[in-house]
Amino acid sequence: MNIDQKGFASFLSVLALAGLFLVLAGGQAVGEEEYDEDAYGPEAPIVFTAPVKAVIFSHKIHTMDAGLECDSCHDSFFEMEIGLAEQNDDYTMQSLYDGNYCGGCHDGETAFASNTRCTVCHIGVKGFDRMQGGPKTDAHGGGH
Repeated sequence: MNIDQKGFASFLSVLALAGLFLVLAGGQAVGEEEYDEDAYGPEAPIVFTAPVKAVIFSHKIHTMDAGLECDSCHDSFFEMEIGLAEQNDDYTMQSLYDGNYCGGCHDGETAFASNTRCTVCHIGVKGFDRMQGGPKTDAHGGGH
């Protein structure tokens, strides 16, 4: 990858993160269509805490922004009820790599591969804590 491609890839990553933060904050960009949960699914992000804490999923990014229909994922990859996938023994990264769950589309062709761009979905324990209003840190990263 040359410098221009790296710069563009970094730009896209920042853009995706900005969109994710906008969704998390419940914000709406100027001129953006109002979010309709009946058409696009729950507005609040889905946060998976198993098998690792934490992975975030946004219906908006997948439906409203990417144009997918609900039945693109439900009931072929995921049941409609939040949390059911996490209860399955095969809900693992290897299962995604094998084309199950998110890996049905995140295969490197339909969408970025599930073994790349990890931090787009994986926000980790610290990200989860921040979402929950958890441990505060000072400017140097220390907790008080």
